[in-house]
Amino acid sequence: MSQAGWDQEYDVVVVGSGGGGMTAALCAQAQGMSSIVIEKSDKYGGTSAVSGGGIWIPCNDDIARTGGSDSYEEALTYLKHVIGDEVPQARIEAYLKNAPEMVRYLARTFGIHYHNVPKYPDYYPNRPGGKEGWRSMQPAEFDARLLGDEFGRQRESFRGTLLMGRIAMDQIEAHTLFSRGPGWILLTLKLLLKYWLDFGWRRRTHRDRRQVLGQGMVAALRYAMLQRNVPLQLNTGLESLVEEGGRVVGLVVTQNGRRLRYRARRGVILACGGFESNQQMREQYLAKPTKAEWTAAPPINHGDGIRAGKAVGAQLKHMDLVWGSPTVRKPGAAQQITLFVERGMPGCVAVNRKGRRFVNEAAAYPDFRNAMYADDAQGNGCIPAWLVFDATFRYKYPMGIFLPGQIEPDSKLPADWLDEVYFRAETLDGLAAKIGVDAAGLQATVAKMNEYARTGVDAEFHKGETAIDRYYSDPSVRPNSCLGPIVKPPFYAVPMWPGEIGTKGGLETDARARVLREDGSVIEGLYAVGNTSAAVMGPTYAGAGSTLGPALTFAYIAARDIAAQARVPDAVKAAA
Repeated sequence: MSQAGWDQEYDVVVVGSGGGGMTAALCAQAQGMSSIVIEKSDKYGGTSAVSGGGIWIPCNDDIARTGGSDSYEEALTYLKHVIGDEVPQARIEAYLKNAPEMVRYLARTFGIHYHNVPKYPDYYPNRPGGKEGWRSMQPAEFDARLLGDEFGRQRESFRGTLLMGRIAMDQIEAHTLFSRGPGWILLTLKLLLKYWLDFGWRRRTHRDRRQVLGQGMVAALRYAMLQRNVPLQLNTGLESLVEEGGRVVGLVVTQNGRRLRYRARRGVILACGGFESNQQMREQYLAKPTKAEWTAAPPINHGDGIRAGKAVGAQLKHMDLVWGSPTVRKPGAAQQITLFVERGMPGCVAVNRKGRRFVNEAAAYPDFRNAMYADDAQGNGCIPAWLVFDATFRYKYPMGIFLPGQIEPDSKLPADWLDEVYFRAETLDGLAAKIGVDAAGLQATVAKMNEYARTGVDAEFHKGETAIDRYYSDPSVRPNSCLGPIVKPPFYAVPMWPGEIGTKGGLETDARARVLREDGSVIEGLYAVGNTSAAVMGPTYAGAGSTLGPALTFAYIAARDIAAQARVPDAVKAAA
């Protein structure tokens, strides 16, 4: 321990090894400061590692190259419409102005590249300033061999993001496969052969050497850290922040059972996620009912950074909000599975206990989850809700807990899943009886859906009318690729719970990612990014990558701000 009572000293200490945390540490080091990342679990990557790895970046440099157009004014108009007055405009503007430069900076400084997904629409493309593609980006694929033994310490993908639970597929490939787009069969064969013919790697691990999505993001960031000798300490959890004279100067951590003090000469950046796995905090802040077991995030985020910030006077905001999604339970999985894709496919319907629809099944996943709570509050029994489909749907499309029946038929599923994990009956009345749904209501709802499938028009909730609805659908189905008849027995139902991929509430920050007190003043030396901070998106979800895009951008902003402050003489700071 040093004479001042510190066990270790760095210019910048970053808490959390997800995309935001590693980006912050790298950017700080590139600005000439010593930095370290601490991570409380025994794996690096956080929630980012199991995510789609997308970042939502308006005005990115790939847009013109791939045939699109965008402008700062359009992006600002769009965000102001979908966010409303929930977030100070200065933060929104800081995000939009810095996001494209962050992508360029990672590429030229660290060799970390992102490419846009031209066909992935904003989640509200019909709103002013919305786009039908181009703004979402995904990480370039990364060869896991470059990480050597360090690859074994990276948090693994969720099996649901992998083809057949093993094989990596990027966002464009996943769209082609799930929507059965042109060439999907050949693409499947190509990915299978590439995986199984990689003999040397297969002898080493079941994990794909081709790292994409969130795996590609965190692998590239970790590789850059290794190249630049930026340290990472696992099994090192945040206990509390240390203040001197109103400024955060360090933190107390627990490392393998030992209590240590780390000094941060220039700043602490909290990037350690939200609180979705903390049942007490869920009950304190989120809509009821709520259960940690409903989350689709790995069980690692307990609000450590948020609670530490609150203890030094930080203001909390958006604590009742989440990055919501309906989730389904798969026995043996550490977390539930998010239904991103399945709801938009033709031949399914979401119903409450009365057998009635309550939402456009293809709606953006936060809107779907919000609709569950709103309908349940009306006494309609929507927690859980039920996704009902027929044998045709079961054969052709995935359903979260299982692959399409043509690949994984019922006979290959565990026998004890039937009528516990998924439900099946030869008639709709029989299915309704099994799941506790009003039979007459279900019959009437399915009859309406069959008529909508015939006409191509959903007169109730307008499923299939927007580009984002149709992004995950079946283009071979006409006249509406999101609407198909529900007629062929047996009939199936899967219960859906109001889960999330992360919480949105956290420490309120300014346009420079600095944490604010209740009175709006700055807590010097303390920054927060990602789900530890109150989301710049407020109550909305602008498009794919709206979680990680801001996380990386404000990590970049925070590191540069700390560096800029380090260059300002103390006398000037005192006068300010």
